[in-house]
Amino acid sequence: MAAPVRAELFDFQGVPMIHYLTSNWEKVQRFQARPDDILIATYPKAGTTWVSYILDLLYFGQSSLERQTSIPIYERVPFLEIAFPSMDQGTDLLEKLPTSPRLIKTHFPVQFVPKSFWEQNCKIVYVARNAKDNLVSYFHMDRMTLTQPDPGDWNTYFQRFMQGKILYGSWYDHVIGWWKKKQSYANIHYMFYEDMIEDTGREIDKLCTFLGLSPSEQLRTQISGKVKFDSMKSNDMVNYSTFGVMDFNISHFMRKGKVGDWKNHFTVAQNEEFDEDYKKKIDPTLTFRTVL
Repeated sequence: MAAPVRAELFDFQGVPMIHYLTSNWEKVQRFQARPDDILIATYPKAGTTWVSYILDLLYFGQSSLERQTSIPIYERVPFLEIAFPSMDQGTDLLEKLPTSPRLIKTHFPVQFVPKSFWEQNCKIVYVARNAKDNLVSYFHMDRMTLTQPDPGDWNTYFQRFMQGKILYGSWYDHVIGWWKKKQSYANIHYMFYEDMIEDTGREIDKLCTFLGLSPSEQLRTQISGKVKFDSMKSNDMVNYSTFGVMDFNISHFMRKGKVGDWKNHFTVAQNEEFDEDYKKKIDPTLTFRTVL
């Protein structure tokens, strides 16, 4: 792959986007979902890979060891909208997937999801993470992902996050948009990153209920072990170390996986400013925890 080039943000239908994620727009919008497809939707850095890996293990963990040890997660769970030059586009990877159900990842706000997913009544798993930790994690990812817009320094990024002037737009619009959709579309399972950290097994059980799966006790125990943060961080098929546009010398794609790391980044003044802004923007029916 040619040396990655940092993209510039531009306004795309009211959402800040980059060309690597919009250049395939027509094809993405025409994408034909199947009734058994499962869409994993998140704002970036909210637990996408974690839930992708859980689902992959639930459906295919026992059928193919080779899949687990030789195919990276971003090929097992293709990223719908991605269109890097000299890499397979997400839509092409999905068309070629040999497995069923297809597990599909997106960071789209709800209004960008191709209409066939709604028409086919696909199951959708949405994961939301508290804004403060999400901001910190996204900042570090933008630093080390060399195709992302340049994050600038922490203070600049902090302000841009509050203004929604980062890739995929406002965290508030994203988590609230999907939360509201859940009220009218029954096939959304809305998960919280903090709940998963608190009790991964419990949240896997809820996920299985939603998906109509009943894994054996043995499989549940196996999966809970494999999806622990340290296990995933050291697993080259899951930790994105084989993904060419990331510089692990700057930061790891899987960095800490904790709740409350924002306290190591926010100044007291920033925290007060953020809390004031948060109160004005959050949907009061949507509750997040910033500490456990």
